Amino acid sequence: METSASIEIAKHTLLSCGLILAIGTLTGLLAQKIRIPDVAVFLVVGMAIGPEALGLIDIKADSALNQIILLFGASYILFDGGASLRFNVLKQVWITIVVIATVGVLITAGITGLAAYYVLGVPWIVALLLGATLASTDPATLVPIFRQIHIRDRVAQTVMSESAFNDAMGAIVTFGVLAVAMGTGEFSLMSSISDLLKQSAVGIVAGVALGYLAALLIAHERWAFLAEYAPVVTLVAVIGAYFAADGLQASGFMAVFVFGIVLGNKESFGFTMEAGEARKLDEYVSTTAFIMRLFIFMLVGAQVDFGLMGQYLWGGVVVVTVLMLVARPVTVFACALPDRRARWSVREMLFMCWTRETGVIPGALAGLLLGMKAPGAQMIASVTFIAILMTILIQAPTTRWLGKGLGLLETKAGS
Repeated sequence: METSASIEIAKHTLLSCGLILAIGTLTGLLAQKIRIPDVAVFLVVGMAIGPEALGLIDIKADSALNQIILLFGASYILFDGGASLRFNVLKQVWITIVVIATVGVLITAGITGLAAYYVLGVPWIVALLLGATLASTDPATLVPIFRQIHIRDRVAQTVMSESAFNDAMGAIVTFGVLAVAMGTGEFSLMSSISDLLKQSAVGIVAGVALGYLAALLIAHERWAFLAEYAPVVTLVAVIGAYFAADGLQASGFMAVFVFGIVLGNKESFGFTMEAGEARKLDEYVSTTAFIMRLFIFMLVGAQVDFGLMGQYLWGGVVVVTVLMLVARPVTVFACALPDRRARWSVREMLFMCWTRETGVIPGALAGLLLGMKAPGAQMIASVTFIAILMTILIQAPTTRWLGKGLGLLETKAGS
């Protein structure tokens, strides 16, 4: 009987995955035809096929399958984003990236929390907890957008790098505020800074080490004995980088992002792949990243709880509007304008103001708060759902239009 039940669960899971792949592929083609980022269309279609609409897909948010998809999918998308960055560009804008991914998170959390305090009428500490949850941007959303829409390199790479690095800061601030809210501790600025530096250092070291090792095994003149297995090497290294950092209480997402940067810039370390092998690896990474994002965003859409979201709908819309139109612009101008090395133009900063999609990372934080029965967790989850829908469905589809209007859109072969 148990064997039969296990087989039925396996068949249901396989059918669900097959449906997601089939529907997601057609959805991706549609997004390509109408020239908007596919993550926005995946989200809408996911809502349509989820249990609260057509009921074709019902994979619970707390299921092992869902957690595996989110964990590995977000990691691989981050690796893909890191591999697209170039050292010569990062050298120009690293100051802005560091400041906006640290101080910027605090500014965003503070302004959003202030809005929640007055609009939703919740206690100040709960409002701050919501602000901290929403403060980090989402690499799983932003990386695919900039893969599909060719924005000026330094702008795209700054936004992608910020989104990869600020998840650690967002989590630290969230759990620091949570400790105060639940009466289990006091928020310590020095302790938080120390924790952030530790997470960053360990994540970077793990990413650099595995990135260099992977490059050695697939692109070294003498030691590249795994060159024809390069796609498998990337899979193993992404998983290894994540767990190496996570096991040391550091940011696994930061580690896989840095791993991608090192592997994507392997020529700087003297490694060169044969043209055929390099093309095969690029095609594999591109296809795998597409599969991961269609799974992630269709599942996120299918798991939107309309009943929960409706409890704080209008107040949540106001708070998210403040996040998008006040908190983000203040954060960008406060953090980027003083960077004389980068010399950001007003047009570039205006574009960065609009690209701060909320997605998997804030959603995961909200889910953790629900599981821990944190103060205001239901409200935080509700507003986080609203933020995910508003930012992805409003900001993502208008990215190309805004980039073109601000003169930041670049035409590349095949685009």
